[in-house]
Amino acid sequence: MRVLVLGAGVVGTAAAWYLAKAGHQVIVAERQPAAGMETSFANGGQISPCHAEPWANPSVLPKVVKWLGREDAPLLLRWRRWDPALWSWTLRFLANCPGPRTAVNMERALRVAVYSRACLQELRAETGIQYDQRTQGILHIYRDAEEFKHACKAAGLMSEWGLERLVKNPAECIAIEPALAPVQDQLAGGIFTPGDESGDAFKFTQGLAALAAEKGVEFRHGITVRALVSDGDRIAVADTDKGPLTADAFVLAAGSYSPLLAKPLGLTLPVVPAKGYSITLPAAAGAPQVSITDDEHKLVFSRLGDRLRCAGTAELTGYDTTLNAKRWQVIRRHAQALFPLAGDFDKAEPWTGLRPVTPDGVPILGATPYRNLYLDTGHGTLGWTMACGSGRVLADLVSERQPDIDATGLGLDRF
Repeated sequence: MRVLVLGAGVVGTAAAWYLAKAGHQVIVAERQPAAGMETSFANGGQISPCHAEPWANPSVLPKVVKWLGREDAPLLLRWRRWDPALWSWTLRFLANCPGPRTAVNMERALRVAVYSRACLQELRAETGIQYDQRTQGILHIYRDAEEFKHACKAAGLMSEWGLERLVKNPAECIAIEPALAPVQDQLAGGIFTPGDESGDAFKFTQGLAALAAEKGVEFRHGITVRALVSDGDRIAVADTDKGPLTADAFVLAAGSYSPLLAKPLGLTLPVVPAKGYSITLPAAAGAPQVSITDDEHKLVFSRLGDRLRCAGTAELTGYDTTLNAKRWQVIRRHAQALFPLAGDFDKAEPWTGLRPVTPDGVPILGATPYRNLYLDTGHGTLGWTMACGSGRVLADLVSERQPDIDATGLGLDRF
């Protein structure tokens, strides 16, 4: 079967890889000059099923109220008077905040994330792909006792669903990552996920694209898909600025831009762009070796070879990709306070990208009312974490095979 994948970020590239492995003829259309040049370029670097708890949970509303009007807030909403997509998304987000809904959504996200981590490990063993990977786990640290108590409860649920999460006291946190010693007195505790990993998503995406090309996948860079044209209950062609592209099946993996291509087809994807920031700096001896998540400031830290990546925050401001100096400098300030000897913070390189967020924190995978159009989008902050598993599930569905995991609750039909 001839399959056209729209998007060559880590999600689209992984889908192309697994589709090719399933025996399909695969073409990838990407507007950038190479794979992984947008949201996959400089993300936080974590392969983190431990982050499967969705943003929509009972504890988030008091925080959002506290953060209102703060330019340095971990979550910043820039309301625009007429943005029906964002208003609709927000109402669905609020509906998913009660505890029972949070539990359902967390299980669904964790189902994909744990499977994806296993798929990544299998792919690495099969191909030998290198991307500054580290397999020492992820340590989630907490300063606030109540936040730590809430996190321990969520960790207990994740453990019941198959993710090993270990509660640690401050001294045990320092034993896992000695670079945290200067802030030991500030810590209420931590949760360690030994099976989680970290690595450079951009290096991985570029490397996997090269491997996929060796399998016959055709990457067409510098091509913009303007519209998907339907014929009855099927997609007939992708209209691009370089002419039409035909296929037997189409996979929409365009991240935050997926709703824009779906809307003219009458499909409403509840996905909004959340702008995230990162800084990357040369790492010194005081940089952490284990990937760290700082819960209070909603920041992650990953050692990528001789670099340290510090990333976080979310800004709901539409498709604006302007690099806001105040936002990334907040990351630098908190990073330097946590790891003062981590490197030369004056050489930090800032970056921003748009993450496709669903209101329930679960990606959208699978079929649509159009018989040959499939979705692989809405992964939020977990695109790197979920890319391989999502691609493999997608390839199974396109091939009319039963996926290894239950796909119930992952599709567009849940909305």
